[in-house]
Amino acid sequence: MSGLRSLRAVVTALPRAAVAVSGGVDSMTLAFLAGRWLGPRAEMLHAVSPAVPAAATARVEAHAARHGWRLRLIDAGEFADPDYLSNPVNRCYFCKRNLYTAIDAAVAGAGDAVMLSGANTDDLGDYRPGLDAAREAAVRHPYIEAGIGKRTIRTIARRFGLADLHALPAAPCLASRLQTGLEVTGARLTFVAEAEQVLQQRWPQARSLRCRLLHDRVEIQLDPALATTLDPAGRRRLLDDIAVLARDHAVALPVALTGYRRGSAFVHPPGAGHA
Repeated sequence: MSGLRSLRAVVTALPRAAVAVSGGVDSMTLAFLAGRWLGPRAEMLHAVSPAVPAAATARVEAHAARHGWRLRLIDAGEFADPDYLSNPVNRCYFCKRNLYTAIDAAVAGAGDAVMLSGANTDDLGDYRPGLDAAREAAVRHPYIEAGIGKRTIRTIARRFGLADLHALPAAPCLASRLQTGLEVTGARLTFVAEAEQVLQQRWPQARSLRCRLLHDRVEIQLDPALATTLDPAGRRRLLDDIAVLARDHAVALPVALTGYRRGSAFVHPPGAGHA
């Protein structure tokens, strides 16, 4: 696989690597390869915050134990940043700026450590302000340097027997569920996380389940095929269950059921692609 050979050449040329690991297939596969190719010269760093699903943290810790990674859990500090909390259209810039600042501080003793991200060529066609923060922090993107996109990453994960990763659905941070301009709070993110747990318990194999918190409503978004499995009584029970969770977390908004729409909580800046 030429892409894998190119990727190996990029990674093995590094003196040391500090890999930002979110818990998704891209960064997890990169961490696996960095650990395999660099050994103790690779350190994995995972930020724990209300915006990171607990399942993602558990996945990172499980793989670290399984593969013998050097893993460090850090607080990226974004919840102390008013620019991030205000949830502007470029929220991801402030998120990543805080993350890379925290990683840089964590590995300051290893002056030759290069920060790595799991960004891939598919990300280049989207509006990704986090890439601006990466550029400012001199973060490198081995997949992009090797010309690798999401499909190839999944193929690599399958090739190395990472069965729980290669078919892992896309799972952006929980803050992406809040409509642009709606303040990011721990209570809102906890509500979103618990609502999506309800959906995942009902449809454990489903790939497209979201709870979106908009300015005027909560949207439970399902693949159209899933929605057809709900009779009127089942639909009502689901909406009632989510409404109870909303009240528990002081989210005083009506709840609606609709079809899954990628990035639909994001208000796009003029001329930007989808996030």
